[in-house]
Formats: sequence, C-alpha cells, structure tokens
Amino acid sequence: MMRNGFTGRHMAASMVGFFTVVIAVNVTMATVASRTFGGTVVDNSYVASQHFNRWLDEAAAERKLGWTISADRSGDRADVLLRGTDGPIAGATVTAIAQHPLGRDHDRPLRFESLGHGQYRSTQSLPAGRWRLRIEIRNGKDAARFVDEVPA
Repeated sequence: MMRNGFTGRHMAASMVGFFTVVIAVNVTMATVASRTFGGTVVDNSYVASQHFNRWLDEAAAERKLGWTISADRSGDRADVLLRGTDGPIAGATVTAIAQHPLGRDHDRPLRFESLGHGQYRSTQSLPAGRWRLRIEIRNGKDAARFVDEVPA
C-alpha cells in the first residue's frame, strides 16, 4: 500500500475545493450584478413582443418629423432644446420621466414650460447627479419620444 501517493481523500479534497471556489465566485457575481443592475426590464416579454412592430412604425414616423432635442441642466432644473427641420419648435407640450441611470433614486415626472425659441425648462427641480430623461413631445397631431442624458 502506497502511503505518499494520491489517494481518494486527496481527490475528494480537490473536488470539494474546486466546487467551493466555483460556487463562491457565482454567488459573488450574482450579488454584485443584482445590486448594481440599472437596466430596463419588461414585466412580460411575450406581451412586449406583440407591440414591437407598432413601436418600429412609431419610431419611423418620429424620424420623418426631423425633430432633434438636446437636454441640459440649468441650476436645479432640466432644459430641453427642441428643433425641427425649419428651426426651433415653439408651442409644444413637453413632459418627461427622469430616471437615475443606476436605479438608485426613484423616477421623477417632469413638466416643462416654454421659454421661447424652442427652449423648455422643467417646472420641477431635479436633484444633482446624472439623470436619463424619457421625453415626450406633442405639437398638434405630431408626437415624438426621445431619450437623453442630463449631465451631473
């Protein structure tokens, strides 16, 4: 009988050690991922898939409008500059949902007032930090949605 050779106990210890490391790494990665995930998840992916073609049609109609936006910050307010192919768009109704990119703060609905020349400022304050604005603009029958970041 060999006393210094590789035995069943060595093999068992190797297997237990290997799987302990694998499980520890998986638990750590899953914990970090679930605490920092800031993505968007739908409640029901099948139902969301039923609307996909409609969403594509809406996006194509929005592109045809030729509207562009840029979001910025003015003190504790969000500013949106809205331009069309012929210049600034005045008289539109602008609303937005401000979302913290990492989901660390709750969503904030924003309404905007016109400052003229296609510039709109939120009537509600926006805390310091980076925010993703999901902006909806309505001007007569036309409507468009945009997503832009407000710098910190």
